Amino acid sequence: MHTMNTTESELQRLLDLQRQAHAADPAPAYAVRRDRLQRLGALIDTYAERFTAAVSQDFGNRSATETTLTEIVPLRAAIRHAQSHLRAWMRPRRVATAWTFWPGHSRLLRQPLGVVGIVSPWNYPLLLALSPLVDVLAAGNRALLKPSELTPLFADTLQAAVAEFFKPEEVAVLTGDAALGQAFCATPFDHLVFTGSTAVGRLVAQAAAKNLTPVTLELGGKSPAIVDVSCDLGKTLERLAWGKLINAGQTCIAPDYALVPRPQLDAFVAALRASMQRLYPRFAGNPDYTSIASERHLQRLHSLVEDARQQGATVLELEPGSGRQMAPVLLLNVHAGMRVLQEEIFGPLLPIVAYDTLDEAIAFVNARDKPLALYWFGSDSAHRDQVLAQTLSGGVSINDCLVHLAQDGLPFGGVGPSGQGHYHGEYGFRQFSKEKPVFLQSRWSAGGLVYPPYTPRVQRMLRWLARRA
Repeated sequence: MHTMNTTESELQRLLDLQRQAHAADPAPAYAVRRDRLQRLGALIDTYAERFTAAVSQDFGNRSATETTLTEIVPLRAAIRHAQSHLRAWMRPRRVATAWTFWPGHSRLLRQPLGVVGIVSPWNYPLLLALSPLVDVLAAGNRALLKPSELTPLFADTLQAAVAEFFKPEEVAVLTGDAALGQAFCATPFDHLVFTGSTAVGRLVAQAAAKNLTPVTLELGGKSPAIVDVSCDLGKTLERLAWGKLINAGQTCIAPDYALVPRPQLDAFVAALRASMQRLYPRFAGNPDYTSIASERHLQRLHSLVEDARQQGATVLELEPGSGRQMAPVLLLNVHAGMRVLQEEIFGPLLPIVAYDTLDEAIAFVNARDKPLALYWFGSDSAHRDQVLAQTLSGGVSINDCLVHLAQDGLPFGGVGPSGQGHYHGEYGFRQFSKEKPVFLQSRWSAGGLVYPPYTPRVQRMLRWLARRA
């Protein structure tokens, strides 16, 4: 049974509670932070099966293996990474000091911000709620979480799990509808993390701006997969098929469209279909294949296909009539006027755009909003480097899909309409810290030599410094 929605007064009470706790301990010790990370790991281990079952019920079907692979394994890896590096991350950093100020020296102190709000989406409800929390806790902060109302069973399970392993002044989960989400985003947190669509991200940024709350926005957009003329289709297309179809394409960094050399178009389509059918011999009734999360979302995907069909696209359905376990649909002969090339798809549809030259493919990508991810498949390193140099995206995987997200040594985040700010590993630790600059003056400072009155001697010294500083 779904629990009662959190009220706005309870949101304010929890915020006040966490603010008071932060004021009492504004710089948690290493042992405190490590203990919180250990408890987060224990929470995941204890509730893994319940999280998996709740997510599958909310979706209609999602394989337990897929939830383990895409959510639980990355979270455990992120916690281990943070635990391994936490002591080093917390250390004050000595930075270079201009020689004119020697023997004084400069440092950066990394301090917790305070209370961080985290708004997570429905598509990877566990990963996208707790992955930023790993970095938030490592940095010594406290957190309030607002999971999506579109996965209510999961939200209730997460609320119970967090209440078991954390005191409310450390971490708490609030459940509720879109109205609570709006109130949450308008709350004066010390930092706000939002993962979701670009359209909603704009509203979140506006709400946070009224409080001058800094935001990390992890949005989405149309992430391209560029197939190079040097690509060995037989060896790499299974990776593209996997990246597109995991979670039935309901992934913010899923390949949204493919750019394919015109002479290879027919071979690409045949190889991609074969790869998809190897991964999923059937779609309807396949326990390994994820359902589209809601009937509304399913109808939106069908309307994208119908719009493309009516405008002259060739529609290749791998398994018609597959219901909520919607089979992949490949769309050929598409053009920029079709909705499927304008809107983020978030499902198992793949528009395929033929190109004649690499410059043309790059221009196609650059004519659109900067994507959250970009994928390139091929063996020609000069072509690879040209794509990397001449496109701008949140992240890149070469000859694979999605896997850059799983690297805790790399930042994750978008650029422009696909997001702002980064987290993961040390990048997340820094995102949720104030790196306070500190200059420590020496007793032997020469600053007094340029104090007023500005005699001719002082002016000569300043002219000398201006030439050498």
